[in-house]
Amino acid sequence: MSPPFEGGNQINTGFIQKKPETNVISINVGGQLFQTTKQTLALSGSNSILSKISSSSVYNEVTIPFIDRDPEIFSILLSLLRTGNLPSKAKVYDLQDLIFEAKFYGIESLLVNSVSNPSQFEGFNLEKSFFLPLNGRDSVSVISTTPYGSIHVAHGSKITSFDWSLNRKSTILTEFLAIDSLVAIDSSLAAAGATDFSGLQILDLKNGFVKERVVWENQTRSSSTVQAIGTNGAHLFTSFESGRRNSSSIMVFDINQGFKPVTEVGQHEIYGAEIDSGIPATKLKWVDSFNLLMASGSHGGPSGITGNVKLWDLRSRKIYWEFNEKVDCFADVTVCDDLGCIFKVGVNSVEVYFADMRKLSSEKPWVCIGDERKGFGKKKEGLGCKIESHGNQVFCSKNGDIELWSEVVLGNKGDGGDRLFRRNLMGRMKDMGKNRVTQIGFGGNKMIVSRKDEQCVEVWQSSVRGF
Repeated sequence: MSPPFEGGNQINTGFIQKKPETNVISINVGGQLFQTTKQTLALSGSNSILSKISSSSVYNEVTIPFIDRDPEIFSILLSLLRTGNLPSKAKVYDLQDLIFEAKFYGIESLLVNSVSNPSQFEGFNLEKSFFLPLNGRDSVSVISTTPYGSIHVAHGSKITSFDWSLNRKSTILTEFLAIDSLVAIDSSLAAAGATDFSGLQILDLKNGFVKERVVWENQTRSSSTVQAIGTNGAHLFTSFESGRRNSSSIMVFDINQGFKPVTEVGQHEIYGAEIDSGIPATKLKWVDSFNLLMASGSHGGPSGITGNVKLWDLRSRKIYWEFNEKVDCFADVTVCDDLGCIFKVGVNSVEVYFADMRKLSSEKPWVCIGDERKGFGKKKEGLGCKIESHGNQVFCSKNGDIELWSEVVLGNKGDGGDRLFRRNLMGRMKDMGKNRVTQIGFGGNKMIVSRKDEQCVEVWQSSVRGF
């Protein structure tokens, strides 16, 4: 079927004019005449209808192309092409209507960039906007997002995906009884694993099948389970543990080469009672500006919770820095590339600490940025707290509340000076849930939150958002 603007009978609207000497182009959309330039239409991309109008030889010199679509929405999309942003009048339209029209013209990617651009994330203005319900009775185990806002949510043996606009939803059933690790490779592909199921699976979320299976070949030849997954876009990092739980390793796979193994780091074997020597990494984060991989893991025993944080240089396969946690082990730990710091929340103190990656030491790397308690007990009150970074801000959950930490820039700080961080409570009182926060994720200009025993995820957006 020919496009509605193609063919002599469909595009001749009665408006006759000579082809101008300039690069100005006229288009009739739904009976309304628009004028723009070839350069503006070219911004729509080579596969767009609008780009083809500006460059095609189908249209003769005296005919204005006609497109049988809504002229009001076209004016909004034309403004998007001209400025890169949606005009204020776009707020009166439902986002789904704009998506539908943008798809027709072939400029959905431009709309995505305008509506859900990560650069528009405003942490200080976040408020709970709405809920995304999930099918079934299982609560959320892990959340993974893409840079422009697609969301993948694991709950029980299922993965529910939401597109960037959060208007389209799909659910697939996996082979796992429960999913413990999930990383979005793109909007329709994800890596998933479980601590009680052998192997790493690359899942096609659109069609619901396993595209690839990867198993770590350990020395004991027992089945290997996945403890954590991370990515830097080009590579996939996977923490494996043998089925006998006496060895662990971190494997690096090339995403662009069919998930071919590239290298192996951090292989450990447990001998006798030396349990601490073989703690598998349960969190993996890539630090792009330092070209290092952060791997952290903890273990609970009779003497309390112990753990370690390591920074791996994958080129040399050697440890750049390591710190063993014994006194106030982390309940959770993350790394903020923009700030050049590692952050943790103490399992006993329930306070936030940071370690400056520019001057790491092995003795006392942590600096408390909260109200450090003197003589805190060992009640493990921090168990379940989550800490994640996004941009140059750090978000820490404590029970049902979420704290936002940001750095206060001091004029005379210098490279060797102290660093000061400020705490802010997120949202309003009504935004704070009663149930404990279990996961925090970020996609596009949104924050995604899940809570214990709830079959939905919360979407937090800026209070000054356009949609």
